[in-house]
Amino acid sequence: MQLISREEIKTLIEQPKGNCVSIYMPTHTAGPEVRQNPIRFKNLIREAEARLIDAGLEEEDAIALLEKSQEIDTQEFWEQIGEQGLAIFISDNIFRYYPLPIDFQELVVVTDRFHIKPLLPILNGNGRFYILALSQQDVRFFEGTRYSVKEVEVENLPKSLDEALQRDDTAKEGQFRIATSKGGTSNPFSQPGTFHGQGSPDRDKHQEDILQFFQIVDRALHDKLKLQKAPLVLAGVEYLLPLYRQANTYQHLMDEAITGNPEILSAQELHDQAWPIVEADFQKSQQAVLEQFHELFGGDTGKASNNLEEVVSAAYYQRVDSLLVAVGQQQWGLFDPSSETVYLHPEKETGDEDLLDFVAAHTLLNGGTVYAVPFEKIPYSTAVAAIYRY
Repeated sequence: MQLISREEIKTLIEQPKGNCVSIYMPTHTAGPEVRQNPIRFKNLIREAEARLIDAGLEEEDAIALLEKSQEIDTQEFWEQIGEQGLAIFISDNIFRYYPLPIDFQELVVVTDRFHIKPLLPILNGNGRFYILALSQQDVRFFEGTRYSVKEVEVENLPKSLDEALQRDDTAKEGQFRIATSKGGTSNPFSQPGTFHGQGSPDRDKHQEDILQFFQIVDRALHDKLKLQKAPLVLAGVEYLLPLYRQANTYQHLMDEAITGNPEILSAQELHDQAWPIVEADFQKSQQAVLEQFHELFGGDTGKASNNLEEVVSAAYYQRVDSLLVAVGQQQWGLFDPSSETVYLHPEKETGDEDLLDFVAAHTLLNGGTVYAVPFEKIPYSTAVAAIYRY
């Protein structure tokens, strides 16, 4: 499983303008249908070549540009691809490919930037999430999507309490002190709500050790997750979970957790219990955007629109805060920023781009939230629904 992050998608969008080829294809992972993968791939490369020539490139230059793609066209690659879809991006200085857990429709787009809308379900309803399986003897960290999960090694992440505390046995006593609300430092165990009066000194000392252990775990995960927004689900016996929450600094830790001994659960079993938790969260945030759109649309606030021509301009000028956009279809056309004019075409013309992809890309680049959803989930049977910042 190779996931693609929000940061990688932004990097693709920000590539210098030029001839950018985006190819999406569904893939077979087992059975005799696997033989269709290289055939489909070659057909899509030929289609990309034809589109590059149509865009004005000489045939030999188009062939040279696409030559990079041949490095993945091997029997070994197709036999081991292991995912439902393949996304490929090619330009003068870029060749990237992502086997992903999305059943893509076949699509070839050649414009002056990469086409990213089919990737966006990874960022919402089918999206990335994390699982942290905690016990005193075993710590495991996983990345998952709706369809798959795999364990990930995290630098400096201790595997057990003993390993963590032995690693830090030369540390000064104050090393693990935490900030108070006033910005100073104090011993975490003197704070309200900690363990004074809860048992014997030995028990209190053991809980302090566990909290110190979890602070070390949190610091390792902070380096891994500092730029991420995906939800994190805890798995552990019930008395450990509040201790980890006390140590946690990751803002997207889920309130609901997997309770019980995670040591006896496989990666797939953890995934099966975590997915309903994060799916509910994904749906909740999307539903909140839908409700806000209905509240704002049709009034005199001017803060919501489903008119594509208006939304294209608003996205370009960084006004779109939240966007619902139809995945699996395109609206070809052009936007001229100098006149703020949008040209919509019923069929793709030379130089056109998918304006649905345009609004999604610009919203994402400008810090907005994008939900790529089936057409029927967008209000009033339109291809976009946008909430504006102002």
